Amino acid sequence: MDAKEYEQSLKKLKLNVYVLGKKVDSPVDDPILRPSMLAVALTYELATMPEYRDVMTATSHVSGKTINRFTHIHQSTDDLVKKSKMGRLLGSLSGCCFQRCVGMDALNALSITTHVIDQKHGTAYYPRFLKYLAHVQDGDMTCDGAMTDPKGDRSLPPSKQADPDQYLHAVEERKDGIVVRGAKVHQTGAVNSHEVIVMPTATMREADKEYAISFAVPSDARGITYIIGRQSCDTRKLEGMTFDRGNVCYGGHEAMIIFDDVFVPWDRVFMYKEHEFTTQLVEHFAAYHRQSYACKVGVGDVLIGATQVIAEYNGVDKASHVKDKIIEMNHLNETLYCGCIACAAEGHREQSGTYLVDLLLANVHKQNITRFPYEIARLAQDIAGGILVTLPSAKDFESPDVGKWVEKYTRAKDGIPAENRCRVLRLIENITMGAAAVGYLTESMHGAGSPQAQRIMINRLVNMREKQAIAKKLCGIQPAAEGKSKGTEG
Repeated sequence: MDAKEYEQSLKKLKLNVYVLGKKVDSPVDDPILRPSMLAVALTYELATMPEYRDVMTATSHVSGKTINRFTHIHQSTDDLVKKSKMGRLLGSLSGCCFQRCVGMDALNALSITTHVIDQKHGTAYYPRFLKYLAHVQDGDMTCDGAMTDPKGDRSLPPSKQADPDQYLHAVEERKDGIVVRGAKVHQTGAVNSHEVIVMPTATMREADKEYAISFAVPSDARGITYIIGRQSCDTRKLEGMTFDRGNVCYGGHEAMIIFDDVFVPWDRVFMYKEHEFTTQLVEHFAAYHRQSYACKVGVGDVLIGATQVIAEYNGVDKASHVKDKIIEMNHLNETLYCGCIACAAEGHREQSGTYLVDLLLANVHKQNITRFPYEIARLAQDIAGGILVTLPSAKDFESPDVGKWVEKYTRAKDGIPAENRCRVLRLIENITMGAAAVGYLTESMHGAGSPQAQRIMINRLVNMREKQAIAKKLCGIQPAAEGKSKGTEG
């Protein structure tokens, strides 16, 4: 599809969406939601442009057809590298979250796990998944990957919760499918999706097997309701003026998805009570999605560019300390890019033929993502100055009473219109504190697992014994001598 066809495809959906407590009849046209739809539409637009075709499209291993890369199952390390390049490209062109990574990562993780389950249990999940994948690729669909549950009391497993619905679970088994109940939270771009792919949120034990389920449903399936989360400065989109929005083209949204007894036919179920495979599915999805934070490098490109512009507008771009801070911003941003490229280049082939990123490097990359964007944002705010948070509104600029003063006293360098200076300040505000900060900062911290999740995986994956053995060999410690003497060598 191209961008216009994508928008038309969303209009055909009958979604049950609530924004600020009110039901929205047409999410595509809602002023709060439309910027996020346009960000997804960009992923369709670029795929039709010759200059981006190599990065934005791929050849389906199912049909042999050219498809949008967001629906592709990685067939080589080159595919993984191009995924990272695609993420940076889209982040730099949109300045926000473009919302399709989670679905792509869910598809790839399931292509591995369904195959492994079949090998052990003789089930038919993998052929079922391939049939579903063909459906997604043929329709060029955007998929929402739904993993995170509300979780209730974090000290208790799903089966011990006072409210069993705190983790999405099967409540009824029928001849033709299952009925599920619960919720998925923090769902990026959910109402811009054609499909919702559900996965378990954590390792499940035998007692929790009712929660060990993975499936896909149309986004407008009966029983699904979307409740849009608040974002800082979100109602500025209702004011009819682009000035104060910062990013005048694109945006994002997060949703809580309610599953109120939703029916799922068997041909769309990819895991059902195989609790022993939940760890693998969660860890593989997490690794793919941690790689996907190449998008933050792209948004970082936008923020660094905006910071250079405001430094010039303020007349401080030649100051040595400002130059050095912008160098540091670029250093941190390119270091992040190194991480996502490295985990892709070091990827390997799984039994199903799908290529998986290097798990250790993917977690190291995401750990850096939890830190560096915050420092880049701090330096941007440092250079922009305090006016970033005290700037009068667009309506003040247009006021017949005070507009002349606002325009006069928000000017800086001669020859630079006050409006231009204020627009770039609003963009910096948007990325570091406003609506886009959800996708750049908070998502950097908590998306694909909070920082401690990566540290646990790093500790698990690093081969400490090998490192110790090398160190001991180089300093002359003999393995046979370990534990035999407490003395020192003569």
